Amino acid sequence: MSASLSEEEQLEGLKSFTKKYGSAIISGILIALIAFFGWEYWQKKNLAESQMQTAKVQQLMDDARNVQANPNAMTELTEAADKIVKDDPDSAQAIQTQFVMAKLAYDKGDYAGAEKALKKVENSKVKDSGLTQIVKLRLAYAQLAQNKYDDALKSLALVTDPAFKATADEARGDVYVAKSDIENAKKAYQSAWDALIERKQERQILQIKLESVGVLVDDPEIERPILETHVDES
Repeated sequence: MSASLSEEEQLEGLKSFTKKYGSAIISGILIALIAFFGWEYWQKKNLAESQMQTAKVQQLMDDARNVQANPNAMTELTEAADKIVKDDPDSAQAIQTQFVMAKLAYDKGDYAGAEKALKKVENSKVKDSGLTQIVKLRLAYAQLAQNKYDDALKSLALVTDPAFKATADEARGDVYVAKSDIENAKKAYQSAWDALIERKQERQILQIKLESVGVLVDDPEIERPILETHVDES
């Protein structure tokens, strides 16, 4: 069940939410996508036939952890990443490599650099549709961080796998929030909420986002306290 707030309350909530949580949530989502989808998802796949390339990616990830301590490391890292992509552009390793490079760029506020890294594998023909969907999602957030709203929406339109519907709808809502398009933000967030309810997945952050645009939702899995009421019998 949902209840609508006044337009003035909606706009005030929207401004407060984006000011307080906007960049942190975008960054948090990106980190979560990298940490979970970018690595765990890939690790579960059978990549035994390309162990050498996998080892190179692992070395790249290890080197990336020390990049700030070495001024020349970023150049060397970029060259190593580009070589992996050049050697096998349609491999899972090529995508993982650019996930690493995009994260490094994003962490230092170089959102254009993050977008550039992801675009190198945007059209990968890897036989794993899940990875290509993740590329589109992360690309959309890199574009959103640059206020490239239309580009972000175009990237999200290419996320068509049902498994990523809720994530794509939530990201779409984030774009509309940034555009101050409150009505479309409501629709996108509500669609994401419905999908997460059906799949019984975590949704606390999404609930905050919905409330920020004036939609109050009840989570069927969370019992709300019964408030005592006092009747004046005088």
